[in-house]
Amino acid sequence: MLVLSRVVGEMISIGDTISVRVLAVNGNSVRFGVEAPQNVNVHRAEVYERIQVKLGKTKAR
Repeated sequence: MLVLSRVVGEMISIGDTISVRVLAVNGNSVRFGVEAPQNVNVHRAEVYERIQVKLGKTKAR
């Protein structure tokens, strides 16, 4: 796992087409903005897990 430090307003690039920007930090909460092509699905981990369960690709915990 790559661990990076960023401050509000700074960005991380993933490949040529995806960027993640730190929008705000409030206590333990961090807000990110994700720019990605429309054909790339971007989900929070808990939402992605529910989708996988619904599609039968993994078992519910």
